[in-house]
Parts: sequence; C-alpha cells; structure tokens
Amino acid sequence: MKKLFESDFFDFSDMIDRESDFIPLYSNDDYDKEFDDNYPDELPILPLRNTVLFPGVVIPITVGREKSIELIKEAYDKKALIGVVAQKDAHTEDPSPEELYTTGTIAHIMKVLKMPDDTTTIIIQGKRSFDIVEILQTEPYHKARIACHPFKKQPKRDKAFNALIDSIKDQSNQIIKKSPNLPPEASFAINNIESSVFLINFVASNLNVKTSEKQRILEISDIYKRANTVLSHLMREIQVIELKNQIQNKVKTDINKQQRDYILHQQLKTIQEELGGNPNEQEIAELKKKAKNKKWSKEVEDTFNKELLKLQRMNVAAAEYSVQLNYLETIVDLPWNEFTKDKIDIKKAQKVLDRDHYGLERVKERIVEHLAVIKLKNSLKSPIICLVGPPGVGKTSLGKSIAEAMGRKYVRMSLGGLRDEAEIRGHRKTYVGAMPGRFIQSLKRVKSANPVFVLDEIDKVGGANFNGDPSSALLEVLDPEQNNDFRDNFLEVGFDLSKVLFISTANTLSSIQPALLDRMEVIDITGYIIEEKIEIARKHLVPKQLLEHGMDKSSLSFSKKMLQRLIENYTRESGVRSLEKNIAKVIRSKAKDIVSKVKTPKNVSVEDLSKILGAPKFTKDIRLNPDVPGVVTGLAWTSSGGEILFVEVSRSKGKGTFAITGNMGDVMKESANIAFEYLKAHAEQLNIPMDTFEKWHVHIHVPEGATPKDGPSVGITMFAALSSLFTGRKVKPMVAMTGEITLRGKVLPVGGIKEKILAAKRYGYKDVILPTENKKDVREIKEIYLEGLQFHYIDEMIEVIDLILLTQKSD
Repeated sequence: MKKLFESDFFDFSDMIDRESDFIPLYSNDDYDKEFDDNYPDELPILPLRNTVLFPGVVIPITVGREKSIELIKEAYDKKALIGVVAQKDAHTEDPSPEELYTTGTIAHIMKVLKMPDDTTTIIIQGKRSFDIVEILQTEPYHKARIACHPFKKQPKRDKAFNALIDSIKDQSNQIIKKSPNLPPEASFAINNIESSVFLINFVASNLNVKTSEKQRILEISDIYKRANTVLSHLMREIQVIELKNQIQNKVKTDINKQQRDYILHQQLKTIQEELGGNPNEQEIAELKKKAKNKKWSKEVEDTFNKELLKLQRMNVAAAEYSVQLNYLETIVDLPWNEFTKDKIDIKKAQKVLDRDHYGLERVKERIVEHLAVIKLKNSLKSPIICLVGPPGVGKTSLGKSIAEAMGRKYVRMSLGGLRDEAEIRGHRKTYVGAMPGRFIQSLKRVKSANPVFVLDEIDKVGGANFNGDPSSALLEVLDPEQNNDFRDNFLEVGFDLSKVLFISTANTLSSIQPALLDRMEVIDITGYIIEEKIEIARKHLVPKQLLEHGMDKSSLSFSKKMLQRLIENYTRESGVRSLEKNIAKVIRSKAKDIVSKVKTPKNVSVEDLSKILGAPKFTKDIRLNPDVPGVVTGLAWTSSGGEILFVEVSRSKGKGTFAITGNMGDVMKESANIAFEYLKAHAEQLNIPMDTFEKWHVHIHVPEGATPKDGPSVGITMFAALSSLFTGRKVKPMVAMTGEITLRGKVLPVGGIKEKILAAKRYGYKDVILPTENKKDVREIKEIYLEGLQFHYIDEMIEVIDLILLTQKSD
C-alpha cells in the first residue's frame, strides 16, 4: 500500500497516458441516463485488493487468481455485469465471504488485455453501488444476491453545493500542480467533468488513502456528506504536499550552503597559507603561551593538554571547533591558585567601616573579629557570613567595605529571582551556547581566586522547579568542607572556592533553605533610629547626592532640624533608601533654581520641604482615638523592619457571634479566638456579667485590610482590646505591646524585639509591654535605642489589664 509521503496523491497518471479514451466525462444528464437502469438481483462477485471501485469510474485491474480469471472470462464472453467488492485484508489469497466488505459496486467489463508477461488486465467501469444481501455460492467463484442502493438524481446545484464542488476541483488542481510526478493533463480530466456526483466519485477513487477509508466513503449514501469527506482528505493532502516541498527545499538550501561554506573555507585557507599565517595555529600558540604561567594542579594540566590535542585535530570549519576553543580559553583565563595578598590592618579596617557606615557598632565589631581571626591564622580560608536585615540598612555596601579593608577584589552577584540551577553550576559543554556558571565567570573576570564575593538577596533564590534547584546547588558553593573542589559542569575539573570570602545578604531568614542557612554565620543588622538617620544623611547621603548632581558641598546646607522633619514626615522605613530619594528630590529642585538663576538661599529650610515634596506623607501622631474602649496598639515585625498595628474591637446587638476581619492569617485568627475564650473564662475576675457574651456580636478588625498579616505576637494586643471593650475601661495613651498568648493565660516570648522597639520609638510611644522572657533581648540593645522608653514585662495575660487600662470608664 502506498504511503502519503512516498507517492503522489492521485493514482491515475498511467490512465491519462495510456487509457484516456476510457475516462468518461459525464454531463449531469448523461450520468442520470447511464445509471438509471435495472440491474440483476444476483451477480458474480470479484474481490479486489487495495482498490475500491466507485460508480462511473474506470479503473484497470490486474487479475491473477484462478477464480477471478474464470469469472472474468465467463462474464466478458456473456457481456454480463459483475459485482466488485474490496476485501478487508489484501494479503488473503482466497477470501471467504466474511473477509469481504458488504458494500460494493456493479461493474461493466470494458476491455480485457493480455499482457506480455502473461498476466491479464481488465478495464472496468463502475455502474451503481449495492449491498450484499446473501452469498449464494463460493465455487467456482463467489456469487451473491444484492440490493442496489436507491438511485438519487443529481442534487440541485444551490450556492452551498456549488461552492463545495468548486472547492473539490480547486484542491484537486492544486495537488496536481504541486506534485511533480503528476501530468498536467490530469487537470483537464478534473475540469471537464460536468456531473457533480461523478466528480466526487472520480476524485474519491483516486485518493491516496487506505482502502478502508475509501470503502467508508463508498458507503456514504448522502452526496453532501460524501463531498465533504472527500474535500477534507484533499485539504489534508495539500498540507502534506506543502510540508514535503518545504522539507525538500530546506534540505536543498542547507546542502548548497554547506558546499558554499566548504569552498569559501578552502579558499580562505589557501589565502592564509600564501600570506604565511594560520589563525588556527595562532590561537593554539596563544593558548600554550598562557598555559606556561598557570599554577594549576596536575589534573587541570592533563585535562588542558588532552583537550588542546583534540582541538589541534579538529577542522576549523567544524561546529565543535568554536565550542572546544571557548572551553580551553575559559580554563586558561581562570585564576588557578592566583591570590591577592591580604593587607589586614585591624585599625585601618575599623576606620574604613566607620567611614562608610554610621552606627551598626555590633555588626562592625563582629566583622572586625572575623578579620582578626583570619590574620591570626594566617590562612586564606574564610568564613561564610550572612547579613540579615531590612532593606536600605547597608548590607551590600558592607561587603564592599570589607573588600577594601582586606585589600581583596570585590565581586557582587545578585541572586534575586534566580530559577535555573545552570546559573550556579553551568551547562555541559556539549550543548550549543554552553557556558560556565556565574561563580566561575565572576572569578574569571576579577582574575583572583580569593575575592570578597557578595551574594545579594540570597533569601529570594528560587526553589526546586523544572530547571533544577538553585538553592540546593548553592550548598556545595557555601560549604567549607566541599567548596575546595567545586566542579562546574562546564569545566568538569575542580576549582578551589575555599579561599573566597562569601558574604550573603537577606531581608529574612524564613525563606532560606535550612541546610543552606546552616552553612552560614548569621549577623543581624537592624534599622536605624532618627538620630542615626540624621547623621547618616549629613555624613553620607547629602554629600553623595550633591556630587551626583554636579554640586559641591558648599552649594547647599541641610540642617539637623530640617533632616529630622524630612525623616519624620516623608519616610517610614528601617533603612535610609527612601530618605536618600527624598534628599535627591530636594537637591534637584535647588539645582533647577540655580540653573534658572533664581535666587535661592543656601540653607534648605523646613518650609522648603512642603513646597518641594508636597504635604507630609506621615504624621508622628497617628494613634487612633484612645478615648474609645477596644482600640489597642500592637507591635509587628516585617521584612522592611518594625511596624505598629492597631487592633480594633467593637460589639453590636446579637447572639454571641464572633467575626474577624483585616486580611489576617490562620495563626492570627487563632490568637483572636484564644484571647476571646480566655476573656470569657475569666469574666467573673474582670467583673463582666456572664450573660454579656450571649447578648452581643463581637467584631475584631486590624486596619489596612489590603495588607496580609499573620503571626502570634499580636495575641496579647487582642486580649487587651477585648478586655477594654467588655469592661468599658479606656486604654492608656502612648502604650504599645507584643507577645504570644496561650489558652492557659501565659505570655510567650516573640522575635524581632529590636525592630519593634524602634517602631514604637519612631511613632512616639513611651511605654512598651513585653513578655518577661524577652528581657534578655532588650539588654542586648544599645542604650541609645532605649532612651525615652519605659518597659513593662509580664508573664500572665491578666497582668496586662492594670498596665494598659485606665480605671476611668467611657461614657
């Protein structure tokens, strides 16, 4: 059986060439007259292999089976009609009645030809389709009782049917045109068939599809459905032929290009030989020259020599040549055992850190301790440090200062949004466009094997996905026991990373993989108080922005009072990034006045802020009305530092129901339930009538509903708010609190104490209520951060009542 890609779509090219006088070109009237005859009820049945005969169609058949020859001889002599039926399996030599399809076509034997090879070929024409009702005999050939399909007149040619027939003609002509093996005369046959039914049958007969599919078309009695089925096959074959032609054209183009490239390369080679130079030899000589000065291990040297020998045997025109050359260039450009000498002077290091960073005394002390250990050990092996803190507090710039203090080169690599493991370990060099990972690329760029390597935003590295697991790939890089033989997929040889001082930065530890976190020494960097921000602005931010805006230090002056107002009214952050942006806005405004030759005072006043920056974005006194019971201030920790949040509780007439709103997470909702249940359990102690809870609907809300909130530290705040509401006692002003609660009434310690204390100080609160177990965290905070704050420590939830509630009740 012919396949679509191995033969033409139509199979009648031989008939056009040799038997064209047997192709009837019917008009509609001729077709009706031809097939409007009476046919016998019993006919001899001729089984056909791989062929289905359609009414009106003329096809040549080669007859080889004895039964078939006898049938043909007898029918041809008697000028009798025969029944032609396709057999289901073409390999069956003597098909039984069950192995024949039940639908066939009445045929007229037009001519019998004796071929030179002693085979017999007959030309038959289909008349009318029929169904086999009963097999009457099987010897000497099959004979059956048949029932002709009801004859239908030519359908009326409405617009839709006309369009369908025209489409069949058009698609057939396109196939003939695009198939180089089909003669153009085939279009003549298609275009001159007037009978629409015969056209459908003629095209269906010559479709190059499976016999079973042709048989299915023959069995379709509705002419519209048959036409649509034929058209769908034609359109599918058009696509196949176009695809085949595209493939052939592309292959031809590729072959031509390869031949052209080969000729050009040969010509270029000849020209280079005439000029006395060969780039291939020059590249290899340059690689050998670089390799002489390398301090690499025997393993790396053997690998280099082996790969260099492979390069010498390669054809310059080969695609692998550039890959191999890139690999060898990467190896020789890497700083194998090439280190910068550490110039660690502890006093100088302290001066560099103090010069670049105001405050952060504890952090700088830890860093200096690490540098002292490195100097005492006289070893290049370095610790792996993780600086954790809110945005804008100077984590990344600390890494740069450390590099300067040590006399090492500085590399920064941003890991935020990293999703592909190949960014860490590189690609296999067998891939097109393969390259080493970013660690190897960075070392190649700085030409030192012991730089200070800052891994920025390590908490934002992606987890496992279809591109691998980047956070797990970092384990080998940041493990001091493994990174002395780090194997990049591209290099395939070990590179020593143990002398690199890795400093990672993160906003939070919660999203860092535990195994990765275990390999780093964490140093917490908290936010700045207002006094620190003022000094940072005066010593660092203002001079920096003046320089970037083309102005000298004498051009503008920022007073402490103005900076304090700027910090309090226009920024609300733990770091100083937003502060720097606002300073830049002020300087740009003044720069415009200077360029426009508008007289402007040198000193930037407080009044200038509202003109340049607009109305204050924040006010120091943003506390909610303390005169209303049920509103209490809590302290929260975020990745941007500490914040305050308000817990509001109200009640309305109801049946003891309880509602929670404010975009709270599950843990915070659980804290609200615990606080409410504890209040009901101790109602008598707080002089609250027991039936009160059954008469009211209670609603707890935390403002800023668009912001998701979660965590247990707001538990004590919720209890205080509920107690204030149900006792009717007002809340003391200027008091903030934090603490986790239990159903037994205990107050448990929470984290982020320094950030929370700074938030309370930033918003002007005077009293802070904390769990007793957090007293140790407060002791570790410098006194300057605690000035003006009064701390109260509690172990039991009930203790907060006297600390937060006034004896005065609301009206």
